[in-house]
Amino acid sequence: MAFDCNKERGVSSPDNCSSICTEGTLIQANPLSHYWKAKGWKSHNKLGNQKSSNESVPRDSNPKQDDGTSGEATASTGGVRCFTDLPAALVCEVLARLDAKDLGIVSCVSTVLHTLATDHQGWKKLYCERWGLPNLPATLNGPLVPGGPLDGKSWKTFFVEREFRSKSFMGKYNVDVLRGHNEDVRAVFLLASANLIFTGGRDSVVRIWNMEEGLLIDTSRPLGGTIRAIAADTRLLVTGGTNTYIQCWRYVEGNDHLFHISGNGTDQNSEFRLWGHEGPVTCLALDSLRIYSGSWDMTVRVWDRAHMECVQKLMHADWVWDLAPHGNTVASTAGRDAYVWDIRNSELISLISNAHVGNAYSLARTHLKDVLFTGGEDGAIRLFNVSDVSDDEISKPVATWVPHSGPVHSLDFEYPWLVSASSDGRIALIDSRKLLTPKKSSKGSFSIKSVDASAVEPPRRMLHGFGCDLFSIAIGADRIVCAGEDGAVRVWNFSEALEIERRAQALRSLRQENRMRRRKAQAEMNATGRRPDQCSIAMKKNQLKGDKSVT
Repeated sequence: MAFDCNKERGVSSPDNCSSICTEGTLIQANPLSHYWKAKGWKSHNKLGNQKSSNESVPRDSNPKQDDGTSGEATASTGGVRCFTDLPAALVCEVLARLDAKDLGIVSCVSTVLHTLATDHQGWKKLYCERWGLPNLPATLNGPLVPGGPLDGKSWKTFFVEREFRSKSFMGKYNVDVLRGHNEDVRAVFLLASANLIFTGGRDSVVRIWNMEEGLLIDTSRPLGGTIRAIAADTRLLVTGGTNTYIQCWRYVEGNDHLFHISGNGTDQNSEFRLWGHEGPVTCLALDSLRIYSGSWDMTVRVWDRAHMECVQKLMHADWVWDLAPHGNTVASTAGRDAYVWDIRNSELISLISNAHVGNAYSLARTHLKDVLFTGGEDGAIRLFNVSDVSDDEISKPVATWVPHSGPVHSLDFEYPWLVSASSDGRIALIDSRKLLTPKKSSKGSFSIKSVDASAVEPPRRMLHGFGCDLFSIAIGADRIVCAGEDGAVRVWNFSEALEIERRAQALRSLRQENRMRRRKAQAEMNATGRRPDQCSIAMKKNQLKGDKSVT
């Protein structure tokens, strides 16, 4: 449809035209014209009082006549209405179809649209699609109100801050080394909302660390086996290993670090075990209703958190290495294959055969249900679109990276960053932002963009220099936690990266401004024919010669 508008009077074109008006802009659509123009205007009332060049809209001081004139002007424009005059439900539906960039543009159009776009619940949807519903930090007062702001902030502010903070992983960092384990560390878990890090390994002991200060908070008694998996939220801590059971600790009210795992003088009901697996427990995960566990007994078990009993048992064809739940589905890797299960009926939805050459050791999912990352014994990391997987075709990855020369033991995802830990002693950071593109349909919010192998960007950053096998990794808002064979837990702190970059940018801007000022002064001297300062000439010669002793 082409657009047309009267630049002088803001009156309508022929009868078969439609009009769309927002505060500050009047756009009229005419299917017979081949161009469109926009005229700025403030309101319908001012339009009625404004005198045009041909005086088609008369000016009158009588309020009643003004009202009549406004009505005539509205009628003459073919019923022009503002976007905000639409029903509230329709306005919300239109805004809900926009992505973050478009919502930001809409908020700049006018004051009214700024208020609507800023307070719109679409920001909550956009946030949860990337990072999920956030856990409230302990510093916030009161519970999270569904759909409400966090700590007095709007969802737009919360989204913008988190998106901006995700850029910190390309900046400078500090490394803290946490020492306490006597042997290699096989599992780490980062609970950023509670400022806690959980670690466990071959010494059969679970340790809790303060993320900010790097101090050891609590240590469990020996559990009688290698700890291979840890998962936690603010209500429950679970660990598993070669002793085949799942060790659990409930939240202790009034405890600053949530759990008391040492077992000294605590409530006996806060610690318990879940039995059922017949082999070592290799992976664990939690959601609000369930506990998920995978084992070398070739099963994934789903446990009801309310009754603490096994409600489902999913059989695999090989040892289970890793798992990741999402909504009513859970993905798992066993042997070389990757599985996706519907936990409502224990049905296998998708099977990705031969995902890697060798075992598929690691798995990661985002809050986009069709996105599946796998890491394998061949050192490769692959991205699969689960919705495209069919039984009749060989599953082909959307993208493949080979950043490691050894097996990829662990993966973790924090939008847009995928991090991997390998036995080659290196960590890879992959930016998946360009592979996730908005979908302009009602079936889903995001899809995976099909790209050529040559278009896949290599890892944006590699962290290395450890000289030992790395077995587990976790990523938070501005932290990366990793541990391996040497028993040390390393924490990369990127919290000051953006501030350092801002200071460096300010310094570069100041230097650029000084250079421009000197060039301008020199140009003015040359234009007036004045003789340049001899001291400046001598200093410049000394700089060219590299002689700093002469001033």
